Amino acid sequence: MRKITVMLLLLVLPIAVLAVRDDREEKTKMEKAIFGAGCFWHVQEAFDKIKGIKTTVGYTGGKVKEPNYKLVCSNTTGHVEAVQIEYDPAKVTYAQLLAAFWDMHDPTTLNRQGPDVGFQYRSVIFYHNEAQKEAAIKSIEARQKTGKYKNRIVTEVLPAKEFWPAEDYHQKYFKKNGVPGIFR
Repeated sequence: MRKITVMLLLLVLPIAVLAVRDDREEKTKMEKAIFGAGCFWHVQEAFDKIKGIKTTVGYTGGKVKEPNYKLVCSNTTGHVEAVQIEYDPAKVTYAQLLAAFWDMHDPTTLNRQGPDVGFQYRSVIFYHNEAQKEAAIKSIEARQKTGKYKNRIVTEVLPAKEFWPAEDYHQKYFKKNGVPGIFR
């Protein structure tokens, strides 16, 4: 009887070990990126075209804690309407995010994108580490050299500050409300 139990354990144990998942190995190291490029509804819609990322609209870069939409629109907080992106760098590169950022807005207009005017609509890249900072600066230099823009790029490159998610009704606004955005 003892031999049978030992043999069963020897057969079942390796299977049980394989079935147990080590969460530390399975969890992917996600990174964050934050971009401001005008109204966050449009920016989120454009970034959502990229597979494998998670976007959240919100406010960052200012001095007021827990800002809300009305307060940010007052131009007294220093915050930007921005989109925070969580991404797996093994699937989506920071360079891909930068390329999408440049293609979705006019980086030569100061504090304005289309009909949206105000400090909260400025073009800005918030970096989380030195690699992102360097990539952002190099991408500005490269874009400026293309000759695509007749004016100078005014996009700021700033260290990331606390990101405050916007009110729920702003999240995935176009999708929730069936409103066609400009990137469809």
